[in-house]
Amino acid sequence: MEFEKEFDLMVVPTKGEINSPPPPRKNLSLSVVEPDEKDIKISSQELDRILTQYLETLSNRKKYHLGYPINVCYEHHAALAPLLQFYLNNCGDPFTENTIDFHSKDFEVAVLDWFAQLWEIEKDEYWGYITNGGTEGNLHGLLIGRELHPTGIIYASKDSHYSVFKAARMYRMELETINTLFNGEIDYADLRSKLLLNKNKPAIINVNIGTTFKGAIDDLDLILQILKKCGYSNDKYYIHCDAALYGLIIPFIQHAKTITFKKSVGSVSISGHKFLGCPMPCGIQMTRKSYISSLSTKIEYIASTDATISGSRNGLAPILLWYSLCMKGRTGLQQDAKMCIENARYLKGRLHKAGISAMLNEFSIIVVFERPNDHKFIRQWQLSCTRDMAHAVVMPGITRETIDNFFKDLMHERGKWYRVGTIVPPCLADDIASQNCLCCCHKMCH
Repeated sequence: MEFEKEFDLMVVPTKGEINSPPPPRKNLSLSVVEPDEKDIKISSQELDRILTQYLETLSNRKKYHLGYPINVCYEHHAALAPLLQFYLNNCGDPFTENTIDFHSKDFEVAVLDWFAQLWEIEKDEYWGYITNGGTEGNLHGLLIGRELHPTGIIYASKDSHYSVFKAARMYRMELETINTLFNGEIDYADLRSKLLLNKNKPAIINVNIGTTFKGAIDDLDLILQILKKCGYSNDKYYIHCDAALYGLIIPFIQHAKTITFKKSVGSVSISGHKFLGCPMPCGIQMTRKSYISSLSTKIEYIASTDATISGSRNGLAPILLWYSLCMKGRTGLQQDAKMCIENARYLKGRLHKAGISAMLNEFSIIVVFERPNDHKFIRQWQLSCTRDMAHAVVMPGITRETIDNFFKDLMHERGKWYRVGTIVPPCLADDIASQNCLCCCHKMCH
């Protein structure tokens, strides 16, 4: 009942009642200027002024970062700042010690071991490394699939991350794009029909553990059943799980299906800078050790084998990830997952109560809703949009206060967009299903 009472407070505030958010960041007009040889101090002061202004802008905009899956809520940068005085490069294999001492492979392996336990694979059975982001994880996972099955076809739903389609182009692989259900989940009937059409070639399947825009989770068990019924034996397919955002959410949610190598999974990748939080893009890519030999090349120059995409890798990222995992632990991550899911439900509830079309998948923290009719508003709240939809990603740093401020701002601006009546909110029935659409036509049905 308390939840319902909160929704009843729907009085649209006047302009003066809304706290004016800081304006969106403008691109700086910068150039590299040679130092003043006569007065180095003045040159240094000007650099400090520019950086201070930039820091203030970023700090002011943190509360209005609603559309992208980045966790800006972490405080370990101060404790780890002294590391910036060192060049740290984790080139080559994470499990091979460098000939140069400036690396952080000890931390990297500790992080990989933690994820191996989380995803249920023995220490001597996995291989992995810390990537420069989710895209690299997908590129690496699909590359393994191709090396194991050179004539294989990539199967990916149309809601998959763009890096999957980039991989198909880069590796010149045949690609079958699978339709999706209204919630963004892969269309299992379409997958089945296309698998049957191509039974003469191995299948390399990208499984989304949380799609980019709608946060839909493909049913791995059902996909494995379809492969079996279509006559694909275990040696005729490879599965890569793109768990960029949800890889650190799903394992901590009761009743959600776990991500596990105990099933016929070939690789899993996540982004480290998303749910966990890190000041630079990074990720974790993990596969079975038995698969990696075909990619490994001995590099004499670095006295190591290398099976990574990037070769040289950021040595700071593993330390930052290790520190975050130690500070949060499984309990902290579980609390974050629970809080984000509850806040996402709260946002979706407020939107529906106000008559705004919105959808939220089960176990998801991504709320899809009607696209605001104003580019300035979209830019102000840093929303991600496609067609007539926008979405908000309710990350650990997004509080109820932030949600309420966004909602008040949306209701105020929405009143202006649709006041005259010549413009009506878009119908989203085709995008998020009629039961989630509250346009003027479908509202009467509800």
